[in-house]
Amino acid sequence: MSTTHAAAGAAVVPPLFQGLFDDAAVFPPGNLPVAEAVPAHLAHRAAPYADAVGPLLCGAGRLGELAAAADAVDAVTGASVPAADGTTADGTGPRLRVGLVLPGGSSELGPALTAAAPFVLAGVELATRDAREAVAALDLLLPPDVPAAVELPRELLRGDGLEEVLDVLVDSPYRAKFRTGGVVAGAFPDEAELAGFLTGCAQRGLPYKCTAGLHHAVRHTDPATGFEHHGFLNVLLAAAETDPKAAAEILAERSGPVLAEAVRALTDRQVTVIRNSFTAFGTCSIAEPLDDLAALGLLSPDLTPQEDR
Repeated sequence: MSTTHAAAGAAVVPPLFQGLFDDAAVFPPGNLPVAEAVPAHLAHRAAPYADAVGPLLCGAGRLGELAAAADAVDAVTGASVPAADGTTADGTGPRLRVGLVLPGGSSELGPALTAAAPFVLAGVELATRDAREAVAALDLLLPPDVPAAVELPRELLRGDGLEEVLDVLVDSPYRAKFRTGGVVAGAFPDEAELAGFLTGCAQRGLPYKCTAGLHHAVRHTDPATGFEHHGFLNVLLAAAETDPKAAAEILAERSGPVLAEAVRALTDRQVTVIRNSFTAFGTCSIAEPLDDLAALGLLSPDLTPQEDR
């Protein structure tokens, strides 16, 4: 499998990484102001590495700021508000694809869908303490062409709770969502906990996305905080496993070259299986994961942000 170049010689984003990095710039720890995040996201979407970049993630309470920032960009570029297919009225201009993040549960869903009307709605991420109630709300209100992911607190996913939630979601059209980090040490699951989630989904053929703490490719200890971060390459390689012990061993690997060699050995079929399972993750930095991949030889340096060269 080619990891860096198309047959014609132009650098391309390998299928393993296409659409993997949802732009969570406005969320901690990045906390980029919305007015800066919108033009930065549009620049990512126009860059040579655009195929790696998912939608701009935005919380329900900041959609007003997002609309104002998009209007400001439109005023500068002369473009009009994007239509439902992502194009502007004249077929040009920015394509602002937005992923709605709803930490307040199903009560936010209806108003947020209305407030998101000016944007191309790429997905909904709904936090809840009741998976069945969340599925019912999504079934009732979500447009049929919009994907959604359901996140439950990690404390409800321990023991039999994980099995029950995954069984609810596997009978629905929605993905699971799992939190892999945060701003405190307790927000980071250990290898066994994350492996339990990944293999539970793999056993059911249930797709999922992750969020927080994954913006570097390889498992590491953050030198500033001491937090143990999972690597997104570790998670990608563990995504095809159905055995929790095997998945935990992959998640514990700290050698970039070892992980890179395992990625190079993947067949096209394995890549498809992995990405059908692990669909995306939110990262407050688009540059860091791309730079990591380039450093490991898994991505052409031509596909990293210009300012990093």
